Amino acid sequence: MEEIEFSGFVGLISLLVILLPLFSFLLILAGKKGKGANLALINSSISFILSVYLFYFIWNKQPIHYQIPWFLIGDIEFKAGVLLNNLSVLMITLVSGISVLVHIYSRSYMKGDLNIHRYWAYLGLFCFSMLGLVISDNLLLIYLFWELVGFSSFLLIGFWYTKPIASQAAKKAFIMNRIGDIGFLLGIIIIFSQFRTLDITALFGDIGLVKASLFDKGLWISASRQMPEVWLSIAGLGFFIGAMAKSAQFPLHTWLPDAMEGPTAVSSLIHAATMVAAGVFLIARVYPVFDPFVLNSMVCIGAFTAFMAATIAISQNDIKRILAYSTISQLGFMVMALGIGAYSESIFHLATHAFFKCLLFLAAGSVIHQLHHYRNEYSLDLNCQDIRLMGGLRKGMPITLIGMCLASAALIGLPLSSGYLSKDAILIAAFEWAGSRNGIYKMIPYAMVITSWLTVFYISRLVFKVFFSAPKQMSREQADQIQDAPKQMSYVLLILAFFCLFFAFSLNPLSFESSWLWNGFSSSLFQKVKLYHWLIPMILNIGTVVLIFTAYKIYVKNDGMSISEKNIFHRFFKQEWYLNQLYRYLFTVPVEKFSRVCYWFDRNIIDALVLKSATLINILSAITHWFDRILVDGFVNALGTCAKWIGNFSRNFQTGKLQHYLISMLLVVLSFFILTYFI
Repeated sequence: MEEIEFSGFVGLISLLVILLPLFSFLLILAGKKGKGANLALINSSISFILSVYLFYFIWNKQPIHYQIPWFLIGDIEFKAGVLLNNLSVLMITLVSGISVLVHIYSRSYMKGDLNIHRYWAYLGLFCFSMLGLVISDNLLLIYLFWELVGFSSFLLIGFWYTKPIASQAAKKAFIMNRIGDIGFLLGIIIIFSQFRTLDITALFGDIGLVKASLFDKGLWISASRQMPEVWLSIAGLGFFIGAMAKSAQFPLHTWLPDAMEGPTAVSSLIHAATMVAAGVFLIARVYPVFDPFVLNSMVCIGAFTAFMAATIAISQNDIKRILAYSTISQLGFMVMALGIGAYSESIFHLATHAFFKCLLFLAAGSVIHQLHHYRNEYSLDLNCQDIRLMGGLRKGMPITLIGMCLASAALIGLPLSSGYLSKDAILIAAFEWAGSRNGIYKMIPYAMVITSWLTVFYISRLVFKVFFSAPKQMSREQADQIQDAPKQMSYVLLILAFFCLFFAFSLNPLSFESSWLWNGFSSSLFQKVKLYHWLIPMILNIGTVVLIFTAYKIYVKNDGMSISEKNIFHRFFKQEWYLNQLYRYLFTVPVEKFSRVCYWFDRNIIDALVLKSATLINILSAITHWFDRILVDGFVNALGTCAKWIGNFSRNFQTGKLQHYLISMLLVVLSFFILTYFI
C-alpha cells in the first residue's frame, strides 16, 4: 500500500466521525449540570451523516488507508491511522446510526434523572471508543480503544451507582472483560514478535504477512523470524478469548445478563452494534490468523453458547434478561459462522441483529417506562420487568406491539424479515460445511436448528405474556389505560421496525444471495448445495409455526397445556445452568477466603510485627535518650563546669595590680622554703 499523507478529505471526515462524540463528552462534563441533551444529539447526528457519506464513498470500492508516524521503539516505527474498507464503514454506520436513535429515545426515557448530564457524557465517550475501535488501522490502537470501550461500558452499566446491584454488575462486567483482554494482549505480543509490525493491512491483507508465512517441520516462518508452529494457535486463541469476553461467549458470558441493571437505552446500545459486537468485529478483522484448531474451537463454543443461552432465555421472567440471553445466543450464531468460514453470513447477521435487537430492547424499555409511570400514578405493587405480571397491553400500546412483533419476527427468522435472510444463511452454510466433516461436527447444524426453534419459543412466550395474555395484577380496564410511550420513543421504534424487513437488505425476500450486504463480504469457502437453500428454510418455518401456535395455546389460551416450573430441566435452565454458582464456588469464594486470610495475616502478623517493632524501637530510643541526656550530656556538662570553675579560680589571680603579683610571688617562695624545710 502506498502511504498517503494524513490530510486527505476522507481522512478528516473519518476523524470527525469519531471526535464529535468525544467533544460531547468533554463539553458536557465541563458544562452545567442537567444540560447536554441537545449537544449530544447534534454531535451524534453529524457523526452519523458523515458516516453515511463514508459508507457511500467506500462501499465496494478500493479501501482507503491513512497513516501518520506515532512513535519509535528502537528502529521500529509505529504509525497510527484509519483503515476504511467495507467492514469498517459498515460498522461506523451501524454504531453512529443506532447511537442517534438511542439519543432520541433517551430524551424521553431518561427525562427527570438527576444525573442526566453524566448520562449524555458517558454516551459520547462510549460512541467515541467504539467508533475509534472499528476504524483503527493497527492492533495497538484497536487495543487502546478496546479498553476504553470496556471503561465507558463500566460507567454506563453502573450509571445508577447508588443501587448496589448496578454497581456490582458494572464491576462484574469490567473484571470479566479484563480476563478476556489478557488473551487479546497475548495475541498482539505474539504477532508483533513474529512480524515486527501491528499494521492490520500489512498483517491480514490479501497479500499480508500472515498469509505469506510458511510452515515447515513444526516451525512458523516469517520474513523476520521463526517460532514453533504452536504459537500461531496460541495467538489465535488469544484473540478469540478477547472476543469471547467482549461478545459474551461461554464461559465468559455471565456478565452480560447482569449488565441489564443499567438504563434500558444503554442496554439497547450495548447489545445492538456496539460493545458486544466488538468481539465479532475483532474476529473478522484478524481472521487470517486463525488456524483450523482455533476455527473448530469457535464452531464448538459458538454453537454451545447459542444453545445454552436459548435454553436459559426460555426460563427467565425478567424481560431484559430474556433479551440479554437472546443476544448471547445470536452472538453464538455469528461466532459459529465465522468458525465454519461463513464470513459474509456472520457479518450480515451482525448487521440485521443490530436493528432488531435494538428494537426489542427499546420496545421493552417502552413497556417498562409506561408501567413504571402507571405504577407510580396509581400506587400499585408491580414489578415492571417481570413478564409474569404483565398482560393485555396490546390495545393500549399498538406501536410498541408492532415494533416488538416485527423485531421478534426478524429474530425468529420469519419470511419477509431481515432475520430470515441472515440467520437462514448461517444455517444453510452450516449444513454445507458439515457435509465435509465427520464426528461431532456433523451435529453442529442440527444443534443450531434446535437453537432456532428454542428462539421461536422464548420470544413468542415474551410477546404473548406481555401483550396478549390476561393481565395478572391489573384489571383489563387498567391495562387498556396504559398507552404507548411518548412520541420521541415511539418514532424510534417505527424507524427500527423498517430495518427489520427484508427490503432494507435485499429486493428478493427469499434469497440472502441477493443481498447487497452479503455480496459486500462474499467469501464462501464451501460448495453450494442447492437443496439446502429451500429445504432448510421450509423445515425451519414449519417448526416455527408449530412452536408459535404451541406458545399461543400455553400462554394465551391457557387450555391445559403448560410447562411445569418444577421440571428438573426448567429449574436447571432458570438457574442459568448454575454457572454463576459454579464461578462463585470455584473463584469468588476462594478469592474471598484467601483475601480474608491475607487480611488476618496483615492485621495479626504484619501489623503486630510492626507494632512490636515500633514498641521496641521506642524503648531503645528512650534508653538511648536517657544515656545521652544523663551520662553523655552530664559528662560533657561536668567537664564544662569544671573548666569554668578552674577558669574562674584562675581569673582571681589576674587582678592587674603589681603589688598583688609581688605578694603572690612572695607567698609562693615562702611556701616553697617552708615545705622544703619540713620535708
